[in-house]
Amino acid sequence: MPYLVLDRLTKRFGPWVAVDNMSLTVEKGELVSLLGPSGCGKTTTLQMIAGFLDPSAGRVTLDGADLLAKKPNERGLGIVFQSYALFPHMTAAENVAFGLEMRGIPRADRDRMVRDALQLVGLGAFGDRYPRRMSGGQQQRVALARALVIKPSLLLLDEPLSNLDAKMREEMQIELRRIQRSVGTTMILVTHDQAEAMALSDRVVIMNKGRVEQVDAPQDAYDNPASAFVANFLGRTNLLQGTVRRDGAGRRIDVAGTAWPVAAEVPDGPGLLTVRPEKVRFVDGAGVPGLVRARVFQGTQWLFEIRTEAGDLTVIRQHDGQTLPAENEPVMLGWRAEDMRVMAGEA
Repeated sequence: MPYLVLDRLTKRFGPWVAVDNMSLTVEKGELVSLLGPSGCGKTTTLQMIAGFLDPSAGRVTLDGADLLAKKPNERGLGIVFQSYALFPHMTAAENVAFGLEMRGIPRADRDRMVRDALQLVGLGAFGDRYPRRMSGGQQQRVALARALVIKPSLLLLDEPLSNLDAKMREEMQIELRRIQRSVGTTMILVTHDQAEAMALSDRVVIMNKGRVEQVDAPQDAYDNPASAFVANFLGRTNLLQGTVRRDGAGRRIDVAGTAWPVAAEVPDGPGLLTVRPEKVRFVDGAGVPGLVRARVFQGTQWLFEIRTEAGDLTVIRQHDGQTLPAENEPVMLGWRAEDMRVMAGEA
C-alpha cells in the first residue's frame, strides 16, 4: 500500500487552475521531487499537503489516514522553507528544540534529541551559535535538523537550497541525500532546478501548467521523455521536425533526408525527434549534413552549435584528446536509433 496518496488533487483560484486533477503515489522512505517552471503548481501542491491551502477537489491520504481532515499542526509533518525561517534570537540548539518544546517533550529527552539532530547534520559543535554567525549552508542544516528532530511522518522541502551558491548547493545535495538515506524519512522536494532533482530524487514528477507530464526515475525521464516539454525542460536536447512513414523496412522518421527506424506505435505523419546533445556524433558517410557555427570549450567538454536543414543542433563532446571540427567546417551528424525518441506532432 502506498504511503502518501494524492488522488485527483485540484486547486482553483477563481478561473485559474493551479493544480489540475493531480494523482500521485509515494512509497515510504522515498524522496520524490516536484519539478517544473515557475507557476506550474508544484508549491501549491506542497502547500495543500501541508495544510496551508485547502484543495478545491481531491483527496490526500498518509499511511491510510485522511490528511485533509487534520489541521496543519496535527499532521505530524516537517517543513523546510526556502528562507529557513530560523529564529534570530535563538541559538542553533534552541531553534532545533523549539518544536519539541511545543510538543511538551521533557527537558532531558529534548536535549538528547537536539544533540542527535545537530550531530546528524554535521553541526554537533555549533549548538550555541546564533544564525547570524552561521553561513547559509549551516543555517540550512539547522533548519533541516529542526524539521527532522520531531521525527516527522513526512518531510516537505520547498526550494531548500535555492539561496546557496553553486558550490555550497552541490555539497548540500550530497549531504541531504546522505541524511535522507540514513534516517529513511519520506521526503517531497519542490524545486525548479533540474540538476538538483536528478541528483537527489528516487523519482521526479515533472509538472507543466498544473498538470503532471511524467513521473519516473530521473535517468528514465531523461532518457525516455514522455513529451517535448519534458525533453526540453529536463536538460539540453535537440528537437527536430521530421516525417514518419512506412516503407519496406518498417516505420521510419525522415529528418533532412536521413531516415531512422521508429517504434510501431508512432503514427504516420509529422513527428518530433528528440536526441540529447551528448548522444550526437560526428560521423563519416550517411547522416545529417551541417556547418559548425560555434564551438565553446567548457573544461571537461566541448559545446558545438551546428546549423542543419532541420534546424540548429547542439553537440557535446568530451575533451578527451580526439581531433574535433573547427568553426565553419562542414560536418556530418549521426546518432544511434536507440538514443533518440520520436513523438507524434509538430513543434
